[in-house]
Amino acid sequence: MVKMDMKKGDRMHEGHRSRLRKRFLEEGLDHFEDHEIIELLLSYALPRKDTNPIAHELMNKYGSLSGVLEADPKELRNSKGLGAYSAILLTLIPNLTRRYLKDKWGEKPTLNSSEKAGNYLVDLLAGRNYEVFYVLCLDNQNNLIYPALVHEGTINQAPVYPRIIVETALRHKANSVILAHNHPGGSLVPSKADIQATEKIKNALTAIEIAVLDHIIVGNDGYISLASKGIL
Repeated sequence: MVKMDMKKGDRMHEGHRSRLRKRFLEEGLDHFEDHEIIELLLSYALPRKDTNPIAHELMNKYGSLSGVLEADPKELRNSKGLGAYSAILLTLIPNLTRRYLKDKWGEKPTLNSSEKAGNYLVDLLAGRNYEVFYVLCLDNQNNLIYPALVHEGTINQAPVYPRIIVETALRHKANSVILAHNHPGGSLVPSKADIQATEKIKNALTAIEIAVLDHIIVGNDGYISLASKGIL
């Protein structure tokens, strides 16, 4: 009798999973609830489990879809009902999204305005829940030579050293650069430290005839350009 109940339960869960997949094929994700997206993803890593209660528990624990997907995989794998494969699958999504968006721009996009550079950086930094600092190395036509990740900090600190920035710009033969970092979950208003760091880097690069065109800060609500604000 117990075996029959288990088989019936398996059929019920498989039917639910099949309906979720069919909905996705017919409608995309637009009409899915956030927990249903997690449920659908987990169905591929946990084919024998009912992923609905697991998805609800994760949403309750992390507060949002983005919170779940941006969670520490080491912490996530210890959540009830999950394991290493499930944690990898979920946390792969923001990283994959970032690579997808970057690829859409092409290998050497022309970043000849703060708006273009800002939009590029919003995509490049999508899904990062810790602070990073990039130097966009440009040629004399403002085409991107290389987006160099020069620092990865904690969630609220990314120390930046002018020497490393100078070495990066020289290594990639940059004619000019755009500086960029993010404020995960924070304000887009540049801090005093942001402005001071920008000035130090600008002075160091100007000394070797490499122009600093902008410093762009990316946050959850978009981006801010220090050049457009007259701060640079």
